[in-house]
Amino acid sequence: MASARASSPPSHDAARRRRPGLKMAAERQGAGGGRGGAGGGGGGAEENKENKENERPAGLQAGSLGDSLGLEILQIVKESQQQHGLRHGDFQRYRGYCSRRLRRLRKTLNFKMGNRHKFTGKKVTEEILSDNRYLLLILMDAERAWSYAMQLKQEANTEPRKRFHLLSRLRKAVKHAEELERLCESNRVDAKTKLEAQAYMAYLTGMLRFEHQEWKAAMEAFNKCKTIYEKLANAFTEEQAVLYNQRVEEISPNIRYCAYNIGDQSAMNELMQMRLRSGGTEGLLAEKLEALITQTRAKQAATMSEVEWRGRTVPVKIDKVRIFLLGLADNEAAIAQAENEETKERLFESLLSECRDAIQAVREDLKPDQKQREHSLENDSGKVSNIQYLHSYLTYIKLSTAIKRNESMAKALQKALLQQQRSEEDGKRTPRPQDLIRLYDIILQNLVELTQLPGLEEDKNFQKEIGMKTLVYKAYRCFFIAQSYVLVKKWSEALVLYERVLKYAREVQSGAGAYTNSLKELPDVQDLITQVNAEKYSLQAAAILDANDTHETESPSQVKDGKPLSERFETFCLDPSLVSKQVSLVHFPPGFQPIPCKPLFFDLALNHVAFPPLEDKVEQKAKSGLTGYIKGIFGFKS
Repeated sequence: MASARASSPPSHDAARRRRPGLKMAAERQGAGGGRGGAGGGGGGAEENKENKENERPAGLQAGSLGDSLGLEILQIVKESQQQHGLRHGDFQRYRGYCSRRLRRLRKTLNFKMGNRHKFTGKKVTEEILSDNRYLLLILMDAERAWSYAMQLKQEANTEPRKRFHLLSRLRKAVKHAEELERLCESNRVDAKTKLEAQAYMAYLTGMLRFEHQEWKAAMEAFNKCKTIYEKLANAFTEEQAVLYNQRVEEISPNIRYCAYNIGDQSAMNELMQMRLRSGGTEGLLAEKLEALITQTRAKQAATMSEVEWRGRTVPVKIDKVRIFLLGLADNEAAIAQAENEETKERLFESLLSECRDAIQAVREDLKPDQKQREHSLENDSGKVSNIQYLHSYLTYIKLSTAIKRNESMAKALQKALLQQQRSEEDGKRTPRPQDLIRLYDIILQNLVELTQLPGLEEDKNFQKEIGMKTLVYKAYRCFFIAQSYVLVKKWSEALVLYERVLKYAREVQSGAGAYTNSLKELPDVQDLITQVNAEKYSLQAAAILDANDTHETESPSQVKDGKPLSERFETFCLDPSLVSKQVSLVHFPPGFQPIPCKPLFFDLALNHVAFPPLEDKVEQKAKSGLTGYIKGIFGFKS
């Protein structure tokens, strides 16, 4: 048995050696060099496409100087990343793609690392650098290590131990990039590829130093990368320079972040402006910039001890609330400077999220003091406790921010309504007045919640101010309800609502004298009055035209007397209602008609009828007593 087992492997090896052609053909037909059936039936097209990448010279063009080798490093990297997962942040998918492409390249170049049983390491040297695909082989090694590091970076948020593996993979990527740069120093490689290899090496080095928090070294590496790409962008046409300029924009925030950590305080403002222009940070810098902003505010929060609102000073002891209140002014300024609606909406959502977190922190601080909060009203002044008043202040900020966000969305919808015709031509969904009505309903609901905040019930100025704002938004809500009625040609309802809008607007104008400052941010009611007056005249004209269009001169044959069809068979008239859904055929329900009552019969003759005697026909029964009973027992019968 032992000899049989020992002899079996050589026989299989011999069979493999005898059929090398069949094996290679099967591998060519396989799923990308060992992927098997994991890709399913839909993987064939992708496999063919990936195989063509090694056959066609895309991005592997020869240089213009003789037979020099060229490699479009940045173009290959960007195209591969966008087509294989990084568009959606899927680094694992991109890593798998890099592994498959490496396997195919090694097979195509016959540059295998040993066989199935033994690994034999090989290095690409300058002597064998006869094909530019050898450079691509090292580039894919670096990209595979880098993508694995970025995958581990995502997972390290929940598993901190993976950060050590992340740094190891980044060092591996830098090592491959150094090898690529060394090979590109050969005379066989053109100048453009040499510069791109140096920039790629500097980029990966900067990322490694960035993760090690070696800010000075990272800044030097990123600056070197930026300088090379800027020179390459200036040396080629605008179409070719797009990729280089994009890479420069990607690494600029990293440079500013490193400068700030080195000690350049002005870099913080530039980072905030970059964050604002881009609508948010992405990639390596995203989490670090948010953490930096939080740390900066935390340092400032150490000096903040109280806040004043509506004439009352309240101590602030919760760190999360301090950080939020310090960043409130910056967030509001960022919203005011936002260039487009998408950025503004994102900033609004970020501010509301931070406000909700601060409110939750205050609520948790309120829970242990449940009994104290029940007796928080002071007998003399009637004021609520400081912690409850702080909660009211934060709730006020949240509701006010929600109102501003909805008002911003309403303004954007109003602009879209003015461009309604163009939107219909583009085939997009046309905004309707009903969309605006919903937004103003939410605003009015938020205003109602503001009037119910604890500690502000007795503040008459606050209540009147909220009342004036309510009238403004009610006027706009009525206006768009009227617009919706105009669309369905309900002229009378729309006219009544326009009058209601004017009523609300005049009330605002008459009572806005003392609250001019608080109403500055609200829409101008005078513009609304002007628009309503124009809409009223337009509505009256449209109603007259609509009545003239539907009016028809009635002839004598068309005059009806209101009778149903069943009562006018002998009279001819043109009645359009006969072909409508409300045709009048008969009176329904039918009217009451007099009918004779059912007669009642009374048998009066029975009282005067004398019946014949029947005594002779009735059999007399014999009187029975004890004697008869005894006779019955013994069977004696008479």
